[in-house]
Amino acid sequence: MGSVQIVTTILAAAITAVAVWLAVRAVMKMTAVIRLGQPAPERFGDKGARTRKMLVETAGHTRMLKWSVVGAAHWFVMVGFIVLSLLVLEAYFEVVTPGGGLPVIGRWTVFGLATEWIGILGLAGIGVLMAIRLRNRPNRPGNRSRFTGSTMWQGYFVEWVVLLVLIFGFVIRGFKVATDHFEYPVWATPLSHAVGAALPAWTAGVSVAALIKIVISMTWLIVISLNVTMGVAWHRFLAFPNIFFKREPEKAAGSGLGALRPMMSDGKPLDFEEADPEKDQFGVAQVEQFTWKGLLDFSTCTECGRCQSQCPAWNTGKPLSPKLLVLSLRDHAYAKAPYLLAGGGKDLTGEEKATAAQLAHVDVLALAEAEKPLIGTAEEGGVIDPDVLWSCTTCGACVEQCPVDIEHVDHIVDMRRYQVLIESSFPSEAGVMLRNLENKGNPWGAPQNTREDWTKGLGFEVPRVGEVDDFEYLFWVGCAGAFEDRAKKTTRAVATLLNEAGVSFAILGEGETCSGDPARRIGNEFVFQMLAQQNVETLNEAFEGREKSKRKIVATCPHCFNTLGNEYGQLGGEFEVVHHTQLLAHLVSAGKLTPVQPVDGGVTYHDPCYLGRHNRVFAAPREVLGDSIQGELTEMPRNSERSFCCGAGGARMWMEEKIGKRINVDRVEEAMSTGAKTIAVGCPFCSTMLNDGVNGKGAGEQVEVIDVASVLLRSVKPDAPAGEKETESVAG
Repeated sequence: MGSVQIVTTILAAAITAVAVWLAVRAVMKMTAVIRLGQPAPERFGDKGARTRKMLVETAGHTRMLKWSVVGAAHWFVMVGFIVLSLLVLEAYFEVVTPGGGLPVIGRWTVFGLATEWIGILGLAGIGVLMAIRLRNRPNRPGNRSRFTGSTMWQGYFVEWVVLLVLIFGFVIRGFKVATDHFEYPVWATPLSHAVGAALPAWTAGVSVAALIKIVISMTWLIVISLNVTMGVAWHRFLAFPNIFFKREPEKAAGSGLGALRPMMSDGKPLDFEEADPEKDQFGVAQVEQFTWKGLLDFSTCTECGRCQSQCPAWNTGKPLSPKLLVLSLRDHAYAKAPYLLAGGGKDLTGEEKATAAQLAHVDVLALAEAEKPLIGTAEEGGVIDPDVLWSCTTCGACVEQCPVDIEHVDHIVDMRRYQVLIESSFPSEAGVMLRNLENKGNPWGAPQNTREDWTKGLGFEVPRVGEVDDFEYLFWVGCAGAFEDRAKKTTRAVATLLNEAGVSFAILGEGETCSGDPARRIGNEFVFQMLAQQNVETLNEAFEGREKSKRKIVATCPHCFNTLGNEYGQLGGEFEVVHHTQLLAHLVSAGKLTPVQPVDGGVTYHDPCYLGRHNRVFAAPREVLGDSIQGELTEMPRNSERSFCCGAGGARMWMEEKIGKRINVDRVEEAMSTGAKTIAVGCPFCSTMLNDGVNGKGAGEQVEVIDVASVLLRSVKPDAPAGEKETESVAG
């Protein structure tokens, strides 16, 4: 060992010792913060499925590759980080001696070949990612970047570290080639040999380059250890457990889509019959009241902004960005952590749990952070502004796009639950809707005895449950389908088509009440459970004696479809629920309905969030429309899982949109840009919102918004009255 090698060895050992000590301290701190969260015992079930999903999502990059170029580049960088960590380890042998290398595998040509090409592709990948970040930098004039709000220096730092580590990997190999210390042939390692041909035969160059590589790597570790909220770096470790502990690993939709997580207290679903606000947790009022998985979510955020780029609120000038919401909660949690770890915190009555002695040595900044309300305006020092909380439509675009499976919607609704149930703080106009749900069983406050008015004048009898001996499908009409003028046309069209196809069905009529979706999404779990339990009891009675596969429900509203199919199981209601477009597609393919009259003028289809993104029903409505128009559907740029929300979900249907551009107008402009004369929908909320948008643009005579069922009815029965133009106003 020469003098150069002695110096490089000592320096490598010293910086590594410091980096490892800081990293261990950082990991212990992060673990302590995450463990402050509430229990989530359900996250430990079915470890086999969780392991499979984690491996598929990480190794296969299934979520990242939804953005193909970024996904491919990131895959090469990820593989390079994992595999080429072995070359960082090898550098510790190379600082000691120029001919050093990894024991055993370091001499294998296949190892040299693999690491060579992983390094080359890693260089290409990081170059692409750096170019994308620069092209989308927030300070670029006229650019609404997905990186707005991200800590940009951290992203640049991480990317430059990756680039330099890869470069010095080839420099080390180049010096080995130049000094005849390299083990691999030219055909296996062409770039290394090319670099070697350009370098001098400096024997100490191997050890010096290896030291530089180690210093770069350990500097990265030191920097991220001193910045535990640096998600752009820590996600490469935290993504694995975050994906492993996702809510529903086997679900086709993203974790956190479909059903909402039940309202929990101490790791158990809350029973309102026995719940006590002084003993049980009603939603989330303090950051430590999120589950440990929630705190892991916040820690894992990569700040990539994919969620932000897809969010309808953010894209129309609202203050909500799913990314910035998560980052605010993350930063608040870690700033408050010293106070919480010292024993501080408020109990459910608002009393301080810690003694003065426990808090005596807590940093004053942590104490100040502890006094911030979780939800509050800037003047109140709130962590999350109320306008941010109430801008969410729960469309799930953020959850769909998140590459590390953060469950944004669950966290937003948990905060809403506390605001509604304990603080009674929510947009005032939504109060009318909630009172109507409690008193009338529907959001519009319409009389219950008018639920069957849509059946009048159909020309055939619509059977009621209890009046017929048997039926194949229970037709869940829904509140909109029973009371709202446009939606009643859809209800009549579906009933007409089912009758035409000879499908045996029955309705509950006045026995049906609201599914509870708007109450649950706004955060009023109490009203949701009241309505849901009533419906579950009614449905169980209607299906008494039938096995689940024969407890079939068809629903025209995706919100009812989602609630009955995904959420009623939490309350003892197990049913097979289909959307009307699924049933109609089946009837057409089976030859029971035959489209005869093509619908011309061009048709584009708007994917409802709760049908498409939340429940993955993309093909059925398109099949129905394709058969009806007997041609190609004109797709909007944002369609299927990337469909843009109409603005009505998350109970936003009953709240005023006072900030920024109206979401429905943005969507209507996109639909009209296709040139199609018909905008087909599969949801009564979407129908209302898009009709309002079309009328607001003054295009009511040129563009028509109509349900898929009505499009099919026009084709099957061209003279059917239910196919008339749907331009009436919303029923009061």
